[in-house]
Amino acid sequence: MNENNKEKLSRTSLTFKIVLALFAGLASGIFLKAIPKNVFVDQYLLDGLFLITGKMFIASLKMLVVPLVFVSLVCGVCGLDDVKNIGKLGGKTLLLYLITTSIAITLALFIAFIIGPGDGFNLPIDLSFTPQNAPAISEIIINLVPSNPIKSAADGKMLQIIVFAILIGIGISTLGKDGKRMTEFFSDANKVLMQLVNLLMFFAPFGVFALITRVFAKQGFAAIMPLSSYFLTVLGILMVHLFLSYSTMLLIFARINPFVVLKKMRPTMMFAFSTASSNASIPITMKTVCEKLGVPRSIASFTVPLGATINMDGTAIMQGVATVFIAGAYGIDIGVSEFLMVIFTATLASIGTAGVPGVGLITLAMVLRQAGLPVEGIGLIMGVDRLLDMARTAVNVFGDAAVSCVVAKTENRLDYSIYSDQPTHSSSV
Repeated sequence: MNENNKEKLSRTSLTFKIVLALFAGLASGIFLKAIPKNVFVDQYLLDGLFLITGKMFIASLKMLVVPLVFVSLVCGVCGLDDVKNIGKLGGKTLLLYLITTSIAITLALFIAFIIGPGDGFNLPIDLSFTPQNAPAISEIIINLVPSNPIKSAADGKMLQIIVFAILIGIGISTLGKDGKRMTEFFSDANKVLMQLVNLLMFFAPFGVFALITRVFAKQGFAAIMPLSSYFLTVLGILMVHLFLSYSTMLLIFARINPFVVLKKMRPTMMFAFSTASSNASIPITMKTVCEKLGVPRSIASFTVPLGATINMDGTAIMQGVATVFIAGAYGIDIGVSEFLMVIFTATLASIGTAGVPGVGLITLAMVLRQAGLPVEGIGLIMGVDRLLDMARTAVNVFGDAAVSCVVAKTENRLDYSIYSDQPTHSSSV
């Protein structure tokens, strides 16, 4: 068996294990939810073994995020033929992410308005939700430049880390021959970090099983039933955005089969689903985009971390549907101006949204205020938000990969030999 066939078998085996772990976790969670409450299940399994395993798995992923993003981005900037390309690459990537987010929120508002998921809703409202203030746009722009890069790395502030890594990469690349040693150092460090990602893959199915089991054992499908209209509307629009918006973009601009991309991204999306965190999924997403889709590392090291920070299409869809749902639940009519304000606010709010679980509820409060709707309505949807958060994170990660492919294609650097499973070494630049 040659190396290519061994690699394909390894990928298939990992995909199968992750899918198996996800469905086994779902079945186990529902079973544990159905049995009578007892100390062993609650204390030793759910809040013991499964909690520890799941938390350690996520912590392991997060451990690699900051060093991997920093080192990969420095390598990417050093690998660019011309430092001037950074501005063009960044502007192109940012524009694509903002466009897809605008499409996502528009789709959500349009379809939700037709379905009317909140019409006739009469469940009691939980008034205990106190929203945090979303950052102002001016604050987001000012905070792009880190005053203390070490603190930014410790706090996991991805935009600041990205800016600092770009500046370091520019500094190294402008040194010419004197910067060659540093370039080789970061290149070797990048290989070490990717090897750690490979090692972590071995434990991935166990982490996925523990996370999924605990979520469904704690909530189960019973939590969905009172809000089934809202829940299914969000899920449906997420699927429309994935199979229509992203697929069309891949077909037209990247000239690749979106179903092939979906197949290659399936394990990564499973990771994203189980962790509900775009940031925690960065190492897996970057590895998949480079090694399976043929995006050069110099591009993926920029587009993937940036996407995990600002590409929140799934969150934008949730915010659009939630806006219509809450308006219907309160019997408040939303006019055209309010709809436009929701589109504008949700798109800009995505830039300041961290890629961590549950943060969409914070920016939803900002969107509701702009639309003149009661923020207390968020209490209506909190019960099912965790499950929806997992689904929309998977869509966000696929969007990161799609934009990465399109950007690579527009730069004439998408390696079709890797995409077609005939790998060369050209993706490592």
